[in-house]
Amino acid sequence: MFEMLVPKLRVNTVFDIALEELYQQGYRGIITDLDNTLVGAKAPLATPELLVWFEKVKTLGFKLIIVSNNNMDRVSKFATPLDIKFVHQARKPSNAPFHKAIKLMELAPEQTIVVGDQMLTDVYGGNRLGLYTVLVLPISVQDEGIGTRINRRIEQIALTRLRKQGLWQEEDKSK
Repeated sequence: MFEMLVPKLRVNTVFDIALEELYQQGYRGIITDLDNTLVGAKAPLATPELLVWFEKVKTLGFKLIIVSNNNMDRVSKFATPLDIKFVHQARKPSNAPFHKAIKLMELAPEQTIVVGDQMLTDVYGGNRLGLYTVLVLPISVQDEGIGTRINRRIEQIALTRLRKQGLWQEEDKSK
């Protein structure tokens, strides 16, 4: 069970994802979380840096969709002005929102990347379907709701177990 919480890739931010390499490997779609993955949980709009990243994603040929457990109002106010498709109130890690996103992008699971800041929702949900999972560090932990804070505590317990099993290696920050 704990192995399903291990992402294929860990990076600090979405900007650290080697998009060109993933495209060359055959990936064509990105399912991304919104809160604390793309922007802080209380940030209403995309940052200028994120707008550049979205353009890069599009220019490379990726399809992009936001899958968020947040409500329609929050997700649509962010995604609609950017002309980004979205699935709101997703209930991740349920399979349904991931299947819906893959179908909306008209892709196969093996062509799809999931990017998120939570092991229990984004990584676990993506891994269950065999998607390429990328875990980013949360942008603004202090702005998280109670549900996410509970998930973070469970993640810490899982990380302790994963480290003991040798399944989670700390990255060498000295390089």
